Amino acid sequence: MVMLKRRDVTAKLNDMRGESRIISGLGSSTYDLHSTGDTDHNFYLWGAMGGAAMVGLGVAMAQPDSNVIVLTGDGEMLMGIGSLATIGVQKPANLSVIVLDNGHFGETGMQASHTNSCVDLAKIAAASGFKRAETIETEQELERFLQLFQDASGPSFAAIKVEQEAPPRSLPILDGVELKNRFRRTFNLFPK
Repeated sequence: MVMLKRRDVTAKLNDMRGESRIISGLGSSTYDLHSTGDTDHNFYLWGAMGGAAMVGLGVAMAQPDSNVIVLTGDGEMLMGIGSLATIGVQKPANLSVIVLDNGHFGETGMQASHTNSCVDLAKIAAASGFKRAETIETEQELERFLQLFQDASGPSFAAIKVEQEAPPRSLPILDGVELKNRFRRTFNLFPK
């Protein structure tokens, strides 16, 4: 089977996102998102491994009329696995969590992650109360998910199996204050 490529998946997500806000996790998911189109609607996390899903939950709860997407990797999702239970309990209809799962901890040296063994993140999300949770391995499954994703309420979860690769890093700005301010402006909230 031909594995999906992380940047291709991210580009497709970026193409269909509309006004959705995307919170990207530590490392590769941030590089992927930035490389496929930097926008004020992106909030890149730096140095907060395991925090992307909870930040996404906070934004979704604070802005219930805005669609929020968390884009992260399997290593970070495993680090913040308890966030799936909290999201499942809160049930924000406007939140989707998308995990680019290459089965490795990319930021620490490409050690095999637990998803490379027996851990199924989609089943954990489903058991935690997500309205939709699935594992995606093919182009057809990805296309179907992206269509349903736009039309259905959440919370939704997708573990997208991607090839183990190391594309060039694409670094967004590192200034946390500027990242915060530009993201807040997309909600008509101005710097304080």
